[in-house]
Amino acid sequence: MSTTASTRVSRARRALDVVVAAVALVLSAPVVVAAAVAIRTTSPGPVLFRQERVGAGGRPFTILKLRTMTSGGEGLDITMGRDPRVTRVGALLRRTSLDELPQLLNVLRGEMTLVGPRPETVALARRYPSGCRWVLEATPGLTGPAQIRMRDSRVLEPPLAAVSSAPAPDPETWYLEHVVPRRVDLDAGYLCAPSLSRTVAVLLETAVYLLHPQ
Repeated sequence: MSTTASTRVSRARRALDVVVAAVALVLSAPVVVAAAVAIRTTSPGPVLFRQERVGAGGRPFTILKLRTMTSGGEGLDITMGRDPRVTRVGALLRRTSLDELPQLLNVLRGEMTLVGPRPETVALARRYPSGCRWVLEATPGLTGPAQIRMRDSRVLEPPLAAVSSAPAPDPETWYLEHVVPRRVDLDAGYLCAPSLSRTVAVLLETAVYLLHPQ
């Protein structure tokens, strides 16, 4: 990491976090209620998904999302394409990013910020490559450069074995060795100068992507 990279949220960014998160929570409330009803009527289990993630300085916090998978299922800490754990309603919520709306509460609490690195699971964070671990010191974000440019689930899928008889690579190991360094490189550019103007620019880029996904 560059010595000039900042992992702290400035007062200006924190003020933006509070204002945007509060307004977005109010405006999105009807959508969240409708999604909650759809989740409860189509799949047994809670509406909210709670999981421990790594926050600023490596301190854990509980992330909130609308549940998109079958309740109580075991599996990988990453979601692959055509993951059988994802419900039909969950697939729609993921495709539109509506499942992430409850994270606005995490932003209001100061556990997350609007723009920052992806909030990683504790288990995967422990296995991060040494050259990437610095990013775990930053406050995780609801969105960010890497989260926009590497949203496609295909980037999380390891390539097929070149030889049919060869074993397929372990998905989590492949993710840590190939996806995480690319994400950290993208986030580093923002974290080196996380100004208010650059934060707003990333938020606008996120809005454009959500309206016109590629």
